[in-house]
Amino acid sequence: MAPRLRSLPVTAAAVAAALAVGVALRRTHLWSDGRPLPIRGADGRPVAGSISEKVVLDVHGTRQGMILQSRDGSQPVLLFLHGGMPEYVLTERYPTGLENAFTVAWWEQRGAGLSYTPDLPRETLTSAQLIADALVVTDYLRERFGVEKIYLMAHSGGTFFGLQVAAQAPERYHAYIGIAQIVDQRRSEAEAYQYMLRRFQELGDTRMVRRLRSAPATVADGTPPAYLRVRDTAMHRLGVGTTRDMRSVLPGVFWPSLRSPQYTPAEKVRTWRGKIASGVSSLWEETLATDLAVKVPEVDLPLYLFHGIHDQTCSYALAREYLETVTAPVKAFYTFPRSAHSPFLEEPEAVLRILREDVLMGRTDLADGAARRGPAAGDLEINS
Repeated sequence: MAPRLRSLPVTAAAVAAALAVGVALRRTHLWSDGRPLPIRGADGRPVAGSISEKVVLDVHGTRQGMILQSRDGSQPVLLFLHGGMPEYVLTERYPTGLENAFTVAWWEQRGAGLSYTPDLPRETLTSAQLIADALVVTDYLRERFGVEKIYLMAHSGGTFFGLQVAAQAPERYHAYIGIAQIVDQRRSEAEAYQYMLRRFQELGDTRMVRRLRSAPATVADGTPPAYLRVRDTAMHRLGVGTTRDMRSVLPGVFWPSLRSPQYTPAEKVRTWRGKIASGVSSLWEETLATDLAVKVPEVDLPLYLFHGIHDQTCSYALAREYLETVTAPVKAFYTFPRSAHSPFLEEPEAVLRILREDVLMGRTDLADGAARRGPAAGDLEINS
């Protein structure tokens, strides 16, 4: 005869322990309802007329999400194209202030974050599909806010298809702002590898030198997985990765993403499932195989490139070269001397001033080489 299962007694200590766990989860935001934080004024209250919401759209048969943020819904509209994973979550640690000048759509692209679904066919993760998706999102924003044009800002991996969006549909945008612009990522990876190998040799870090030498960035036929496994660790250890002060993705990105109260537990899981899946998509190989200097030699709208001088994720030198050769009605390059890969997170006041005084005005007074008309980006004196 099978033994009888006895129910465990529910004691006061057990209830107290369960409550303590619940409180701890709430305090750390590991468990959260996922509501976007409101835009608050100096009195701590939500600002009248502000926008802070999640939006889900049907984009070519897939559900895709974004977070809309704006201090004033009448501000110019800006669509943000993220890099390897959604970056809105990082703005809790690194406030950008973009919502003070724009109505910002932090779109989480096909296969990423709010838009991740495990049954998404990998073959749809191509630049052509992302370009088509971006145009649908653009048209939604134009219609919702009643404007003919919006601003397009892209970062890192988002710049690969973002620049192509701008080139294909310039009539929809006031300007394109590329942050850490990808140009020829095959060359960028090879140059970054040599830089890291040299720096670790100079630092006497023989262990990392051995790791790099055993995993060369041979990108002729793609990027070896062994190199990709050591790449981010090496970059962050040298302060040339995501941000100048970020030494590891674990405390710098992973933990903040789990603690964010603006995403539900399920959304947090989807974010990292999407990040893992993106590492085996064909989009990365497509990026390596494309030289945007050849593919996009001209754009028919103002072009602004922002780049941290310490960035090794996307080549600073190649982005500068591209700015010199590309044809555009207005073009300007801005160097951020205290930034690595993410000036909008690392030097947000300087970025915001450039956006207000140059981009929104269609000017280049604060650009590199514009000393006659104003300071360079890295020399800006910001008054809070």
